[in-house]
Amino acid sequence: MILLNLNSRNGDENNAFAMFRLFNYNGGAPELTEELSPQSFFMGERTMVHHKEVYLTPEGLAKLKEELENLRTARRQEVADVLQRAKEMGGTVNNAEYEDAKNLQAFVEGRIQTLERMLQSAVLISQEDNRPAFVQIGSKVTVRTMDGKEQHYTIVGSTEASPANGKISNESPIGRSLLGRRVGDSIAVMVPVGPVAMTIVAVE
Repeated sequence: MILLNLNSRNGDENNAFAMFRLFNYNGGAPELTEELSPQSFFMGERTMVHHKEVYLTPEGLAKLKEELENLRTARRQEVADVLQRAKEMGGTVNNAEYEDAKNLQAFVEGRIQTLERMLQSAVLISQEDNRPAFVQIGSKVTVRTMDGKEQHYTIVGSTEASPANGKISNESPIGRSLLGRRVGDSIAVMVPVGPVAMTIVAVE
């Protein structure tokens, strides 16, 4: 059974650092399994206490670092200024602008925490580590479907997945099915439109 407990820092349940904590209870002592900021909880952005590895290309890693730096400096200060102006103009009670600013501050702080955890768990995908004989994270794979059409995929971590650009997550149905395979292997993948069979014709 999962128990949900709302806790916060400094004893203030309404501050920007309030945290949802999820516990697993199996008849013994409750075990903490997840900690989420309010915005992460409601947006479905759940992070395990024991964080899983986040696979990133050098480009993806650089983008996350750039976003984090911008949030820590420019964006955090911008939101603080908005919050202060709203407070000066209408106080903190029954002030919609102040509440909106508080929510925005909570979102920014939650995103900062998420990025920090992701970077702490980051595993860099190095092209030098790739073994072309097998599909692994970072591989560029060409497959041929039953109708003879070829499709090209790059296997990346879920953070950088962009199916429209041919970048699929290692956790996606196709990504999971391709991992560990080699040229000549055939796979069948269940996708929303039904099962799709494909054969690997190239791995880079």
